[in-house]
Amino acid sequence: MFFYRIAGLSVESEVELPGAIEADRAAHAEVRIRRAVTPDRLDGATARGPSWQIAGDHFLLDVPNVARFLLTKGAAIDFEPVSDVGLADVPIFILGTIFGTLLHQRGRIALHASAVRVNGRAVLFCGSSGAGKSTMAAALAQRGYHVVSDDISSLSFEPSRPPTVYPDGRQLKLWAQAVKQLDLSEQRGEPVRMMLNKYYVDPGATSTDPLPLGAVYVLREARAPLTPGIVRPNVVDVALLLRRNAYRPQLVQRFDQAGHYFQAAAAIANSGGVFHLTRKLGFPVIGEAIDMLERHWSELGLTEPQQ
Repeated sequence: MFFYRIAGLSVESEVELPGAIEADRAAHAEVRIRRAVTPDRLDGATARGPSWQIAGDHFLLDVPNVARFLLTKGAAIDFEPVSDVGLADVPIFILGTIFGTLLHQRGRIALHASAVRVNGRAVLFCGSSGAGKSTMAAALAQRGYHVVSDDISSLSFEPSRPPTVYPDGRQLKLWAQAVKQLDLSEQRGEPVRMMLNKYYVDPGATSTDPLPLGAVYVLREARAPLTPGIVRPNVVDVALLLRRNAYRPQLVQRFDQAGHYFQAAAAIANSGGVFHLTRKLGFPVIGEAIDMLERHWSELGLTEPQQ
């Protein structure tokens, strides 16, 4: 049995989860992961997709050639691998799509974002797959910032307090080109998935404690008419951006979380703020984006001692 802390939740798992934060055994695990026979359909399903079904507190996902996953009440993940070959790929799906969906089940805000620690606060970088979230976190780690999360950033909210961001793992997942260009070969670990040229990378210093939110940046490329810079969108656009950058955004509506995300957008906008980060793409110029970020953090007061 393996024990982890993922998105602030204590996890007990029958399968090893590379890259997750290891933890001591909890008296009562909040999430249990086990290999078990899973159904191929859910009776009374109220929503369906090409590979998934929802029925009450149950979510069933079929990943071809890998496994079927059954999530129950945001507290249990059962998986049935198709074969031993499929079993090898189970962890990457658990740490991605499956856990992101479980957070939706629990009513958590789950953003498709990496995060780093800036003077005791979490700064998030949102974007679709390939937007450069992990690369930005890796480059910032080289500047001495601690990595908080990669791919999924989970947030919770309490009245009169900044949103809280929970770390999701100790290792980044980077394509081979990024590993080479950022000179991270010595920190490169095992492949993330069989036949995929993407690797676990030890970022060095990491932050494993929940942190108050500092700011959220939505990454976009500087292409005409857009020019490099950081701008704050209007309040209406903030709500749309957060919905669009939710982890598996199509599930927000399916789990009746739209109103929750609207409230979260208001809380985030009033706390750290949401910004567009428009930057040139390419490894040789990533330092320019970081310089721009550090100037912005100074303007926001993020680099000042927190009271």
